[in-house]
Amino acid sequence: MNKKDLNIGVSGLNAVDNPGPGVAVIRSIRESGEFQGIITGLAYSPLDPGAYMEGICDNVFLIPYPSQGAENLLERIRAIHAKFPMDVIIPTLDSELGGYLKIQRELSRMGIHTFLPHQENFDLRTKSRFHLLKEIGINVPKGIAISDESAVHDLEKEFDFPLVIKGQFYEAFVAHSPLEASSLFLRISSKWGLPVVVQEFIQGTEYDIVALGDGTGELIGAVPMKKMQITDQGKAWGGITIEDEAMNEFVRSVMRKLKWRGPCEFEVMKTKFKGEFYLIEVNPRFPAWCYLAAGAGQNLPWAAVRLAMGEKVPPFLSYQVGTFFLRHSVEQIYPLSHYRHLTTEGELIK
Repeated sequence: MNKKDLNIGVSGLNAVDNPGPGVAVIRSIRESGEFQGIITGLAYSPLDPGAYMEGICDNVFLIPYPSQGAENLLERIRAIHAKFPMDVIIPTLDSELGGYLKIQRELSRMGIHTFLPHQENFDLRTKSRFHLLKEIGINVPKGIAISDESAVHDLEKEFDFPLVIKGQFYEAFVAHSPLEASSLFLRISSKWGLPVVVQEFIQGTEYDIVALGDGTGELIGAVPMKKMQITDQGKAWGGITIEDEAMNEFVRSVMRKLKWRGPCEFEVMKTKFKGEFYLIEVNPRFPAWCYLAAGAGQNLPWAAVRLAMGEKVPPFLSYQVGTFFLRHSVEQIYPLSHYRHLTTEGELIK
């Protein structure tokens, strides 16, 4: 099939103060200059702004939340595929990746292509096992996973404060004392469940890198960004591409050792005094700011589509340093009928 005629399913259409990556992924694909097909939006809520935005999705379907299980997801995709056959699906949310990994063989038999990480790597980068990356030679902070509040009181035996308390899916906070660590444990565990991850605090400058790996250790592309504006949740509201060859080599080294397949976001800390690099986190999907990579000359979402379709994609060799992005809020006006269709019928055919 001509790649310009593809029907590509994309999730993560929530475009609020903590936006999903879907809209950025779709914008990148549409601006590739090689795509003239259909974008099928896979939304979790009828209030996801990306479902209605002009020039984003051609059709939108509601899909079950990840908590409802992989079988329900597969059943819904089968129903959507029967109406509008999809060639590629790009899941963009951490919480849904596990479900797609479970059904990827069934999707392949249906003719739906994906480009997902290997299960072993996906499990290894989870926050509760992240410290094990040291065993394959990746420089990561010391960390442990705890499932009982009583363990918080023993942290002083293994860590110096401050330290970082993380949810298993989202959110991270710095604790400056055992009392604060205990409070954060209760707060995070009630929201994201157990275990809660405790990580050594690394003092330095944080950088975020959107990357795409081929699964063999080859880095197809990577663009580093430094946040210029952040939200109350620490999410980038503005950022700029930077040049740091030592950091770029660190990213290449991580990819060689991790052999990541598909898109990801590396969160990297450069220490304040020694300039050492630590991998702080691996997010197993495109970040919400990935449109910056396309603007800087590396259209990684479109490259991921090509890889999913089995094409050989040569690595990107450079990116435009000093390209920056700024987010903004804008009110969009829509007829109530659009919302009604999505709410009552679970689909919006435009």
